[in-house]
Amino acid sequence: MNDTLFQALALILPLVFAIVFHEVAHGRMARYLGDPTAQEMGRLTLNPLLHVDPIGTVVLPGMLAMAHLPVFGWAKPVPVNARRLPRPRRDMMLVAAAGPASNLVLALVGAVLLGLVARTFAGAPVDQGPGMAGFVALNLVNFVMINVFLALFNLLPIPPFDGSHIAEGLLPLPLARQYRKLRRLGFALVLVLLIVLPTLVKGFDPIGATIGGPVDWLTGHYFTLAQRIAGQS
Repeated sequence: MNDTLFQALALILPLVFAIVFHEVAHGRMARYLGDPTAQEMGRLTLNPLLHVDPIGTVVLPGMLAMAHLPVFGWAKPVPVNARRLPRPRRDMMLVAAAGPASNLVLALVGAVLLGLVARTFAGAPVDQGPGMAGFVALNLVNFVMINVFLALFNLLPIPPFDGSHIAEGLLPLPLARQYRKLRRLGFALVLVLLIVLPTLVKGFDPIGATIGGPVDWLTGHYFTLAQRIAGQS
């Protein structure tokens, strides 16, 4: 397999799965709390064709990867109708938190599988191995890192990230109403804060300053678990 294609597939496959699972988790939590909107629209499925956004899931992450910038993306949002939830403020916080929580669970699953793959090919580092095993291991390494990053990245209190819904639910109602107005800026605000300004202003790195340390810390613990399962520590 061409090395570029090898690396691309090992990034795209875990990214798509992580993003799709993240969105479905929102819908599942909303359904559990009483809003069946996503289910009624056939969106409670892991079929990526029903969730993939060509720009947010493929084009933008690919461009960010090539530019050596933090890789993030999005799928088509799973519809949630707050008016169908019994306690909208509390329930929207739970629906928002379900996405990042699902990514942390996926990272744990990925770390366990990575350790088992490395254990099968005893003596090889957890991110290497012959042939298909190496490809699977690289996918799992990326899967762990992507899920940890997506979980913490989405908890940033910047609309429209999940953290903004949590912050809105925690704020007093008058402040929450004012904060909600930021949603009109949508992804324009995200692109300016996280891509445009870091590119133009040297040293401006809001992601590194806020979640860089926690991402490294948590990822390190997941990989330590993988190494222990593999018998390498």
